[in-house]
Amino acid sequence: MSLRRIGNLEVGFTLLELLVVIAIVAILASLLLPALSKSREKAKQAVCAANLKQIGLAFQLYLQDYGEIFPCADDPVSSEPVYWLWMGRGWRRFAAPYIGSNISSKSMGVLFCPSDRTAPQKWESTSYGYSMSFYHSPEQINLMDSAGHTYDAGKRVPSIPQKLGRVLHPGRKALMAEWLDNHTGGSSGWWAWEGSRNYLFVDGHVEFLPARGITAANDGLLDINLTVNGIEGKDRE
Repeated sequence: MSLRRIGNLEVGFTLLELLVVIAIVAILASLLLPALSKSREKAKQAVCAANLKQIGLAFQLYLQDYGEIFPCADDPVSSEPVYWLWMGRGWRRFAAPYIGSNISSKSMGVLFCPSDRTAPQKWESTSYGYSMSFYHSPEQINLMDSAGHTYDAGKRVPSIPQKLGRVLHPGRKALMAEWLDNHTGGSSGWWAWEGSRNYLFVDGHVEFLPARGITAANDGLLDINLTVNGIEGKDRE
């Protein structure tokens, strides 16, 4: 028992009273912590969206310098390790000079989502993928009916530079997106039916959308690589 003096009286708190207070504090903490955690994740989501907006500006500058032609190269763009242009490690060299900061494998800056727990170990802290629709023709994309076409060397076709003028739906065609559903606690890639992620559209705006908010692609999945009609198509209604 804890004692305190009021005038000439000593007033005590019983063990039961202390336990009740502790229980109340614990209940309040259990109610507040999830809200605080959710708020922190919302803040990280906002940082991620800002990253993509800055990347969008970098792409606009790139387009100005290269005759409104999107970054293009034949896949794979690296042999050791092997990766493709749509992967962050592939396209980032095109955008890096326009981002305005030094980019290295140890400091990816706006190329890294603060909620991404996978990229630092697997993808050199590069969290965002670039749609294949911007370096293959709509006709080529429409012949790709499997996600394997984005990897399978036997099914690859030569890249064809695509111009900004071919984009018919700039506010609905995704240029880039988070590869994983980092802000909903999952690890699903962008062709999975689960999770939500930030998407950067050609007109420069960013939206946080559930996977099912994206229109099914030529492979029947929610895959911005293989959008129906490619650069001339749209990834959301």
